[in-house]
Amino acid sequence: MKLLGIAVFLFSTLTSCYCKGCLDFVFSNDTVYASCTVLPVLSSVLHWNYHRENHTADIAFRHGAVTSSDWVAWALNVNGSGMIGAQAMVAFSDSNGSVQAYTAPVSWFNTRLHPGPLSFRVPKISANFSGDEIVIFAALELPAGRTRFNHVWQDGYVAWSAPRMHAMYGDNLLSSGSVDFAVSGESSPAAEIDAGGPSDPWLRRKRVHGILNGLSWGVMMPIGAMTARYVRVFKSIDPAWFYLHVGIQTSAYLIGAAGWITGLKLGHDSPGITHRQHRNLGITLFCLGTLQVLAVIFRPKPEHKYRFYWNVYHHTIGYTTILLSILNVFEGLHILEGPKTFYTVVIIVLLAVAVTMEGVTWRIVLNRRSDDDDETNQSDINGHAA
Repeated sequence: MKLLGIAVFLFSTLTSCYCKGCLDFVFSNDTVYASCTVLPVLSSVLHWNYHRENHTADIAFRHGAVTSSDWVAWALNVNGSGMIGAQAMVAFSDSNGSVQAYTAPVSWFNTRLHPGPLSFRVPKISANFSGDEIVIFAALELPAGRTRFNHVWQDGYVAWSAPRMHAMYGDNLLSSGSVDFAVSGESSPAAEIDAGGPSDPWLRRKRVHGILNGLSWGVMMPIGAMTARYVRVFKSIDPAWFYLHVGIQTSAYLIGAAGWITGLKLGHDSPGITHRQHRNLGITLFCLGTLQVLAVIFRPKPEHKYRFYWNVYHHTIGYTTILLSILNVFEGLHILEGPKTFYTVVIIVLLAVAVTMEGVTWRIVLNRRSDDDDETNQSDINGHAA
C-alpha cells in the first residue's frame, strides 16, 4: 500500500499541470466549459458543454507535449471501442504553419485518418497550436438516446502533410476510456490510479473478460486436447492421462464460463455497443463446451458398440471448439486493440509441440504394431512347428 501511495503521489506530481484545475483553464477564444476530465495518458484534457435541449455538445480537446511535426486526434466510438470504428477529429500543422482540423472516420479501409464525414454531424471544427499544445474545438450532434460513449485519443508524427501511424506501445495503447457528456464537473485521474495503472472500470472489466477467456478457451483447451492425444500413447501412465485431460478441460470450462458471464455483463451494461461476431462465437463456444462436459458424463465403455460414434462426436466437437476458440481470442484482442504478438507466439509454440509430439506418437504406435506383428508371426511359426 505504501508503494501504491508513492506511485499515486509521483503520478500526481508529474502531471500537476494537467491534474489541477482543468476548469480554471483559460482558452484563447475565452470560451468557458462547464465540465472537463483529465485523461490519464498522453498529456490530454477534454472539456465540454452539454446542451440537453438539443442533445449537442461543444468540446475542446487539449493535447500537450507536441511539436509542429505531430498530429493529434480525439474520437468517439459510437458502436464499439478502440480506434477501429472511431469517429475522429484530427489536427496538425501543415507546411505553411497553419493548423488543419478535419473529421476522419476510422475503419479497416481507412486507418490513416483520411478526411471524411462521420456517423454523426460535426457542424463546426477548428484547432489552434500554441507552445507545445494543440487544441481541437468542435460542435457535436450526439447520436440519439445516449450521452455516454467510448472515446479514444492519439498522437503521431506528420510526414508529407499527412498523419502517419501512431506508436504501438506504451501510453498509445492505453489511450481509451469512456465519457458521459451529461455528467458535469471536474475529474482527475489521480484518484483512479491502481496497481495496474490508469483505471477505467469498464475497460478493466473488458480486460478481465479477455484474460479469463484467453487463458481458458485459447490456451488451456488446446493443452487439454494435446494431453489426451499424446500422453495416452505411453501405456505406463494409463489411465492417468484421462484424469489429467478431464481435469484440464473441466478447469478450462469453468474459467471460460466465468469469462462468458463477464461478457454477458459487459453486453448488458453497454447498450448500443455490439461486437456481433465476437458475441456469436462466444455463445457458440459456450454451447460446444457444455456439450463436451455432458459427453464425459455419458461416455460409453470402450467395448460398447456405440463407443466409435461417441469418439467421432467427441473429437469433432473438441477440435471445432479449439479452432473457434483461437479465432475468438484474436477477435477479442482486435476489439481491445491489444497486442496480438504474445498470443501468436503461444499458438506457434503449441503448434510446434503438437507437430513434434505427432511424430513421436506415430513412431511409438508404428513400432508397437511392428512388435505385435513379429510376436504374431513368431507364434504362428511356433504353432506350425509344433
